Amino acid sequence: MDNMSLGEQITIDVQTAYLDKQSDPDSKRFVFSYSITITNNNSIPVQLLNRHWLITDGNQHIQEVQGEGVVGEQPVIEPNTSYTYTSGAVLTTSVGSMQGHYEMSTNEGELFKAPISPFTLASPNALH
Repeated sequence: MDNMSLGEQITIDVQTAYLDKQSDPDSKRFVFSYSITITNNNSIPVQLLNRHWLITDGNQHIQEVQGEGVVGEQPVIEPNTSYTYTSGAVLTTSVGSMQGHYEMSTNEGELFKAPISPFTLASPNALH
């Protein structure tokens, strides 16, 4: 299997929420949570090593975030199983988007990327 097909066999589902209680629109602070479920459809286990995000706010300001693992973990995801975690983002606008990729590895140490398609963060009533 080549590196591309390994990444294509990873399914990433995203659920987002606007956190009203933590947000302060008057101070241009809009807080969102996102829950991500990563499903490994490969026939071999994979480990999530790193994350790379591009977070774009409504002013087209892009914040780049890179780091090890997710929520302090570098989970191993067995074949046909899923790993879910919840994290958050703070924007200065009521709407924005996120996209990026996870860097993953096989037991043999073969690295590949699992792309994360763009998804929208929006407070209620931000999109009419």
